[in-house]
Amino acid sequence: MAVMSLIVPVGGGKGGTGKTFICGNLGIELARRGKRTLLIDLDLGAANLHTMIGLPLPAKNLSDFINRRIDTIDEAAVKTSLPNLFMISGARNDLNIANLLYTHKVKILNAVSRLDYDYILLDLGAGTAYNAIDFFMISTAGIMVAVPEPTSIENIYRMTRSLCFRIVRHIAGGKEFQQLLKDVKNRDPDGKRDYLETVLAVMKKRNGQWGDRFQRITGNFRLQLVMNQMREHDDQGLGTHISGIINKHLGVGIHFLGNIAFNNRVHDSICNRAAFVDKYPYTQTTTDIRRLSEEVLAAHARKHSIGTGEKKRAG
Repeated sequence: MAVMSLIVPVGGGKGGTGKTFICGNLGIELARRGKRTLLIDLDLGAANLHTMIGLPLPAKNLSDFINRRIDTIDEAAVKTSLPNLFMISGARNDLNIANLLYTHKVKILNAVSRLDYDYILLDLGAGTAYNAIDFFMISTAGIMVAVPEPTSIENIYRMTRSLCFRIVRHIAGGKEFQQLLKDVKNRDPDGKRDYLETVLAVMKKRNGQWGDRFQRITGNFRLQLVMNQMREHDDQGLGTHISGIINKHLGVGIHFLGNIAFNNRVHDSICNRAAFVDKYPYTQTTTDIRRLSEEVLAAHARKHSIGTGEKKRAG
């Protein structure tokens, strides 16, 4: 019987939201539930996922695959002390990997899509640069991590806009995309209207099939949102509110997965090179992460995330 595996990119619109913390500890909890789980550190130039989960600096890394020192990306995967949990590190990557060539990015994307694990979690760099967005787009089940601060919330909105804009670029292609941007500038020379809204309107007018394709692609996305570092006095319904706003204004469905409680001992666990869920198993934060893993499993079981990030593997 064939089972479905799932790629889950974990990203955020800005640094400091705790996406690496979420990615690493979520991976541990999925592995504990018997899921063969791979963590890949794609925070190019600032990789530290191994430290977050208490793993010594691995001997092999992503650069070994990119530069053909190993034949397959799976050769860079190392076992952790936890059964079912594996990791591909970026900590020993070459210094220029942050400026990833397009051909290398495509090589990584293709290789990751063929890996044979139940869950593949990608720890992405923060922001809306093309590399981060393209890695995020490898799956329809990406997780965005935000904190209850205005700048973080604004950046989640911008990240979703950048995702939509990148989809438009893929649909239109090189020369057509450049002409599309010229038409947008002619339509709104003073930049008084919403830019993405204008881009979509011009795209649909130029080619109705493009508009239909955009609707199909965004309709298949089931993005997910996690609110991290939530204190008691924070609005516990903020994540649901953000998801509703994005859906209303951008037309992209976002499923709110839940809140993760703030805990000042996260700093202590990192300094001690220990996974938080192991060092502090009885905290509200760990309880929230366990609940998050159950939500991810449930969403997958409900087939909310069927799309480009899934593949069949022999069971």
